[in-house]
Amino acid sequence: MPLGILEDIKLENVPGTAPLNELGNNNAYTGIDPSLLKHDKTGEIVLVPQPSDSPNDPYNWPRWKKELFTITFGWGCGCTGAVGPLLGAAFDPLAKEFGLPLNTFVSGVQGGTIAAVAVGSLVLNCVAVKYGKRPVYLISTIGMMVACFWGAAAKSFASLVAARVLSGFCMGPFEALVPASIADVWFVHERGLRTAIFNLGVLGGINLATPIAGAVIEYSDYQVCLNGMGGAFALTLIMVFLWMPETAYVRTGALDIDTGHDLSALEGKTSTKHLEATGETIAVPVSTSDEPRIPYMRELLPYNGYVNHVSFWNTLIRPVYLLASPAVVWAVILFTTCISWLVLISLTISQIFSAPPYNFSVGAVGATNVSSFVASLIGTVVAGPLVDGVASRLSKMNKGIFEPEFRLPIMVTYLLFTATGFFAWGASLANTDPWPIPVIVCLGLINLGVQLGTTGVVTYVVDCHREKASEAFATMNFVKNLFSFGLTFYVNGWIDSQGVRDVFFTIGGITIGVTLLTVPMYVYGKRARSWVHRHRIAERL
Repeated sequence: MPLGILEDIKLENVPGTAPLNELGNNNAYTGIDPSLLKHDKTGEIVLVPQPSDSPNDPYNWPRWKKELFTITFGWGCGCTGAVGPLLGAAFDPLAKEFGLPLNTFVSGVQGGTIAAVAVGSLVLNCVAVKYGKRPVYLISTIGMMVACFWGAAAKSFASLVAARVLSGFCMGPFEALVPASIADVWFVHERGLRTAIFNLGVLGGINLATPIAGAVIEYSDYQVCLNGMGGAFALTLIMVFLWMPETAYVRTGALDIDTGHDLSALEGKTSTKHLEATGETIAVPVSTSDEPRIPYMRELLPYNGYVNHVSFWNTLIRPVYLLASPAVVWAVILFTTCISWLVLISLTISQIFSAPPYNFSVGAVGATNVSSFVASLIGTVVAGPLVDGVASRLSKMNKGIFEPEFRLPIMVTYLLFTATGFFAWGASLANTDPWPIPVIVCLGLINLGVQLGTTGVVTYVVDCHREKASEAFATMNFVKNLFSFGLTFYVNGWIDSQGVRDVFFTIGGITIGVTLLTVPMYVYGKRARSWVHRHRIAERL
């Protein structure tokens, strides 16, 4: 029972479990020569997953290339995150301008976007699995750019909603594919920081869009705001074209030490060359060290010819099967509540602060989210080293063996900060406390906790289902956006009928309840991973 995690008695090698630190005297990999496994530059950390010898393997990219890739998806996620709440600070006055009730306007402009994200996450994920991620990133970026310019030129409510639906459909890749791209490029001990940057992009975009757009709308109009967003996506398109090459790669000549393969044939071996002749399933088929490096100009092609010979419809249905995975179900519940509560705040912030006693202008309503961005930024600085550091430390305590469940202790911070923030938010608004209390203290706590919590959720799912990460996140994104879509129909009325105190106390209670599910996930997680692998849940189709 390593550090409270129940051992599995069915499989010798459970997917996700892997040697992370020098093997030493651990029992899980007794007899294996450590020299068979590739390490980082320090020689102390085993590289998980194991890279091939090819210079074209994304794991072998030079550091500068990986960092440019990270900067690009961070910026792209920020722009994508900004699209949803872009008009949030002005919902109340815009509804009056279009002559519509607030609920109707929000349901059309915001609800249509969120529903389209759910559909786009599934459909574009299928395209990415079959034809690679680069063409999907390029097409979706172009789609969001066109949709923003279209929305700015729209002359009717129906046209504005249609533009928002197109942008929502194209938002899916930067919300659902990026975690899988991180797993394509970065090793286990490096993913925490990059996942935190992904979360900062999405959450930072959500939080910064409102203050910036609010000020622009107050002193100009919403068309200028949408045109500016279109320009931001034009810059994103250039960055994606130059710095996000294809990461889908057929890896040969590498040992899969984290996917549940039988490693017993490695015992006593000092070279993988002997394995090919034995017919073992883990044999290294070919050496790729002499493979020529793909020229940079060829990497700029929108499509490199990658094809996964799997049915499109098979890929479309597969995410549903992953709901049989306890890790994915847990992640769906946590991820849905983490992000949807932020969507709920963005939907109601204009309603709350435009009314007495605050009577904020559109620009002032938008400025309330500055503290949320600062909290997300602090969370990013802390989350990466914390998630990776705790996992590495626990792996050392576990005789060098990494378990994905070592990502979960960070959920304690989500429970403490976010739940406390919601209770304080509801109480301070009900008591009409001075605005710095709900805006700076409460929103800061909520967003700090969400940044830490989502980093833990995302890294855990990637570590449990590396080979099916894109399908897992398509599932998570689909459910999250369906839930958020439902919120748009009743959240404003819910606050009107029950008041902010009861609403956010209820949300705080739900947050505590779902976060406590992390305890059984930590204890039984390894057995759950074994059960999923033994029953071939992800491969049933």
